[in-house]
Amino acid sequence: MAALTQDRNTPRAEGELRQGGVAAATLIYAGALVMRNAAGFLTKGQTATGLVGVGRAEERVDNSAGSAGDEVLTYRPGIYRFANSGGADEITVAEIGDVVFAVDDQTVAKTDGSASRSPAGHVDAVDAQGVWVRLDEALTKAS
Repeated sequence: MAALTQDRNTPRAEGELRQGGVAAATLIYAGALVMRNAAGFLTKGQTATGLVGVGRAEERVDNSAGSAGDEVLTYRPGIYRFANSGGADEITVAEIGDVVFAVDDQTVAKTDGSASRSPAGHVDAVDAQGVWVRLDEALTKAS
């Protein structure tokens, strides 16, 4: 496409809600940590490689009997509190700003579990109830 030679009404995305096709054989619960797989489909947070955190599920979507993309999930990027791992993987205030890794659809850890976990997002804060994680796909991929 050639460069502009006149004004253009360039479309923009409104609001914070995003949507995407759900991976095959996947059930995602409302409130779950949502990740994108290497094929571009959404899945729940889990211990696996090749994923990246994108947001929190705004609804429950059941694609457990479907093919990839048969169901669409609405999710929202942002900062959300998830459960903290324990032991050597427990996240502390010293990790604020660091990348954290998905353990499951509600738990994050300090390490990649010997290269078995994918990045979920960045630590925004830590409190007695868990870890506040900034879920921003572009930021996490760039880290």
